[in-house]
Amino acid sequence: MSQGWRRAWMVAMTASAVLIALVSLRYLAPGAPGGGPAILANRAAAFGALTLHAGLASLALLLGPWQFLGRLRARRPRLHRWIGTIYVACCLGAAAAGLALAFGTTAGPVASVGFGLLALAWAGATWCAWRLARAHAFAAHQQWMIRSFALTFAAVTLRIQLPLAGALGLDMGVAYPAISFLCWVPNLAVAELYLGARRLRLATA
Repeated sequence: MSQGWRRAWMVAMTASAVLIALVSLRYLAPGAPGGGPAILANRAAAFGALTLHAGLASLALLLGPWQFLGRLRARRPRLHRWIGTIYVACCLGAAAAGLALAFGTTAGPVASVGFGLLALAWAGATWCAWRLARAHAFAAHQQWMIRSFALTFAAVTLRIQLPLAGALGLDMGVAYPAISFLCWVPNLAVAELYLGARRLRLATA
């Protein structure tokens, strides 16, 4: 990927992450104005899982892109570590709440499995990234952070796919369970393709 395309991708990714993070904060307001009926009907929402998930995931979306700024890592390493620590805590907390929401969904067992696997993969990737940073294995840490943010970014792809399914007139009883996988599996696949291409480029340099 050329430098220009990489910069354009970072700008688009950051802008969409910030937009979705701000929109998702509505779930912290009393009554969650404008919230999706299926989301509000989640059985775990009554126990605060939705509020916790929305708040922490929104903060993770806001913080994540900053971790990929090479200048910040080089010039302000302490700030990079602090942002990373907060990001990790937000991801792990949001993933735990997301797992509760997966069990509480009213959209059926397929959606429960899809979102449950997302929560586990998100927590696992983020935990690996944190452990590698603590071990000063920074190259591997960066790879797992890319995977972690690809899964954090599922919040964005989910909110693209849901209205798209509605606009196409798809049966949401079928589309929603499919989107529980489609919102994150392609993200992770793209991250793996990028990491593989980067490894190949470094090997042939």
